[in-house]
Amino acid sequence: MAANKRRRIVVAVVGVVVVVLLAAFLGPYVYIHFIEGPAPAKLELPKSPATTSTSQGTAATSSSVDGTWNVGTGSQAGYRVQEVLVGQNATAVGRTSKIWGSLTISGSTVTKGSFTVDMASVVSDQSQRNARFDGSIMDVSQYPTATLTLSAPIDLGTIPADGTVEHYNATGDLDMHGLTKSVSFPVTAERIGSGIDVLADIPVTFSEWNIANPSVGGFVTTANSGTLEVLLQLTQGAGNPASTSSGSSGSVGGGGPVTVPSTTVPPLSVPSG
Repeated sequence: MAANKRRRIVVAVVGVVVVVLLAAFLGPYVYIHFIEGPAPAKLELPKSPATTSTSQGTAATSSSVDGTWNVGTGSQAGYRVQEVLVGQNATAVGRTSKIWGSLTISGSTVTKGSFTVDMASVVSDQSQRNARFDGSIMDVSQYPTATLTLSAPIDLGTIPADGTVEHYNATGDLDMHGLTKSVSFPVTAERIGSGIDVLADIPVTFSEWNIANPSVGGFVTTANSGTLEVLLQLTQGAGNPASTSSGSSGSVGGGGPVTVPSTTVPPLSVPSG
């Protein structure tokens, strides 16, 4: 009888351990792949039926693009960071449409440009992630905006025709989280009718910007770097007004935060430590 009782206890303990292990490993898998769903796709140029891709300077000459081009409706900016949630890979994405600024083109050269993002309005699909981004990660109360100012002209070569995608390299000074650093990054642009669409990805290594790694103990492990994703839809008409508030509520710039698709179940609770 004693032996049988001990055997039942051992079986029960083993069963509990198996359940705990399954919950630890299968829980995050189910949450990421079946509940939370895929992360929003990378920003890309809006689809145009006439779009053709060329190398710099090979497009047919078209009409002048001289003048000031303002950041308009449809522009977005945000972050993309890889995470590991208890052994399962995931992608954290936050975005906002509160972005404003302009660039100037003279002949076939971008002579200057400056763009500002309201960091306090950047949102993801998880309230816990937003709270950490606003607080310990980016400290948006102290650093509410990030500004990129071109530090060198961009040679456009031959002015591209409508619907032609061109690729350039840009250099600028990025003022973010209390620091200003020089950054170089590729730019993809497309001229569409009376507008110009511009896409850029800027890599950011957290330690270089005194940004705390967003990892949460052994629960969520975040990569040491991420990407700033920017899509500018430029117009020679009135652009987005600058934000008048450092907070995400009551701010008027850029038409409001982008809504990142959320789940239909309660969000995963992440420890606050």
